[in-house]
Amino acid sequence: MSGINGGHQDVDIDIGGLFRAIWRRRARVLATTAIVSGLAFAAASLMSPEYESETRLLIESQQPEFSSTSQAQAQPQVSERRFDESGIASQVQLLRSVDLIKEVARDLKLHELPEFDPTANPSVLSDLLVMLGIGKNPLDLAPEERVLKEFQKKLQVYQVERSRVIGIQFSSKDPQLAAAIPNAMAKVFMSLQSGAKLQSNSEASRWLEPEIANLREKVREAEAKVAEYRASSDLLLTGEAGGTFATTQLNDISTELARVRGERADAEARAESVRSALSSGRAVDTLNAVVASPMIQRLKETESNVQGQIADLSTSLLDGHPRLKGLKSQLQGIRAQIRTETQKILGSLENEANVSLLRERQLISQLNTLKATSAKAGADEVGLRALEREAAAQRQLLETYLARYREASSRSGENSALADARIVSQAVEPVEASFPKILPITIVAGLAAFLISCVAIMLSELFSGRALRPVTGAGESFAEEEAQLSYEPDLAVTMPQSKPVAVAPVAVPAPIPVQVPDAVRAPHAVPSDVPPPTETSLQADDFSVESVADHICDDDVRIAVSVSPAGDEGSANAVMLARLVAEQGRRIVLIDLTGSACPSDLMAQSPGLAGITNLLTGTAAFGETIHADRLSDAHLIPQGYADAALAMRGIERLQMIIDALSSAYDTVLVECGAADIAAVGKVARVPGTEIIISAPDVADDQVIDLIAGFGEAGFDEVVLMTGASHPYSGEPGRRAA
Repeated sequence: MSGINGGHQDVDIDIGGLFRAIWRRRARVLATTAIVSGLAFAAASLMSPEYESETRLLIESQQPEFSSTSQAQAQPQVSERRFDESGIASQVQLLRSVDLIKEVARDLKLHELPEFDPTANPSVLSDLLVMLGIGKNPLDLAPEERVLKEFQKKLQVYQVERSRVIGIQFSSKDPQLAAAIPNAMAKVFMSLQSGAKLQSNSEASRWLEPEIANLREKVREAEAKVAEYRASSDLLLTGEAGGTFATTQLNDISTELARVRGERADAEARAESVRSALSSGRAVDTLNAVVASPMIQRLKETESNVQGQIADLSTSLLDGHPRLKGLKSQLQGIRAQIRTETQKILGSLENEANVSLLRERQLISQLNTLKATSAKAGADEVGLRALEREAAAQRQLLETYLARYREASSRSGENSALADARIVSQAVEPVEASFPKILPITIVAGLAAFLISCVAIMLSELFSGRALRPVTGAGESFAEEEAQLSYEPDLAVTMPQSKPVAVAPVAVPAPIPVQVPDAVRAPHAVPSDVPPPTETSLQADDFSVESVADHICDDDVRIAVSVSPAGDEGSANAVMLARLVAEQGRRIVLIDLTGSACPSDLMAQSPGLAGITNLLTGTAAFGETIHADRLSDAHLIPQGYADAALAMRGIERLQMIIDALSSAYDTVLVECGAADIAAVGKVARVPGTEIIISAPDVADDQVIDLIAGFGEAGFDEVVLMTGASHPYSGEPGRRAA
């Protein structure tokens, strides 16, 4: 495949070819799979079994339910910090700690077990590595360190996902030991936690005792400073919460001032109403201030009696009667008394308003004085509040220390500190071994051997190029074409380099359509009862270039191989044939496999173009070797300029090149020159390939021998082309082309 890939031909992987290659080697794949599966089964059966067991711990707070209220309020925040993701991860690392493992190892006397001492049963490989200096000698470590190293290899501590559960997993060759070690680790872990809590409580009690004594003295001094400052600043407390004497008195005077102002306003309003009634002559008996007077009430009652007497006497006496006159005089006197009494009431109201005004002025004066006093008291209260805050902070700290001291003292006894963990699942003695799993190991090894064998076959096919195919419309893979080729290393056709000959271009006229008769096709063997063709029959128009061109177009010949026993004259006819086929609108390409490069000289637009030898050696791509004919629409793959001997080494790829071209062109014409039948048979291996014998000026017996030879070689389609010249050119052979 180097010839095609080296020429930058686009290729694709033939998936079907890969699977067919595997199927052809199925016996080898199955044998490899069976052998590897058997070896894996034997190796797994000989391995020492290992057992695995697990203990699970739940990390949670073990705080007693009878804790104080303040402790209960603070406990959730502490628990949240202790049992978050980082807290659980810290507990996992504690279970992996060296001190805990060493304590478990000492309790169970693991140093006495050969399983935990790598020097008890040394392997040959380990001894060899130690001798070479590659491995580390286990005797360099202390026995306790060796046990620790082996213990850590068999231990696995992990957090169960999205939970506060920690799993302790241990594997061992002894099932009892596999269950005992996780349970022992859980107990030691809880004991360490309890001991840490107990030690923490004892240390807290010892530390809090002197701190509490010191805080008590500080609280006493702070409260004494507050009392002294309050007395010196005259900030005496009253019954109200946080109120001083000055502020209380200021509030009282403000309240009294508001009341006096209200009374004055009320008295002034009543006096104004009485005054306006007197000045306007309205009745004053409708005013509350007047009606409420007892004197006015008696006078009104007397006035009413006198008016009643006058009314009674007016029915029997005349107006001039002395009695009526006396009563009327008495009525006027009563009304004068009412007016006089009203004037007195007005004066009383005015006096009341004046008194309220004086009282208001006094209260305002007192209020101003108290404001100045309160301002000074406010400035003094700033310092007082600072002292009170200091005293409150010291008091709160003292209360906190006292609460913690009481709690630490109550938990300093034995069995009073509980670990923040409990066992939710104890390890039990395993019944089945966790390793090795003989059946899964055998299956996995067999599958791996099967896959590796298949991959190796696929890689072999890919690297050899048999599983690659060119990206063409026909979709044929290079691998299939190479599998069909069984050519010898080189053909009998020689391809020496020849110097290109410049030829003047001659236009080719349109051909005359001539029906190709069936007589031009040679059978597999020339029958004995068929008379040999005469010279006249061989030169008939049925074997002309035009007739062969019509035959190729009418019968849709895809691949044709032209043999020219006459040399360049026959090759010139092949060139003329390609041009005539192209003129009929058929896409045709001519491959020059001649030794003289005659077709290349006649069709190429310039000498020295890349051609079939470059394609076979991989020094050029398909697109670089296909050129247009200078006188027609036909295409040409010239001889090329690569080394002919090197090109012959890749001649087995010629058939693939022809097949690739047949997917892009209607007809592929291969001009072999004066090649023998054996050499042509190596080129024309595709069924349906036609053999064209271009034999101008060739003896009849030689032509008959060629036809018979191709028939005996198994070629069903043999066409004879003996036209020596184009009927319109008037020139023979090479010049006509």
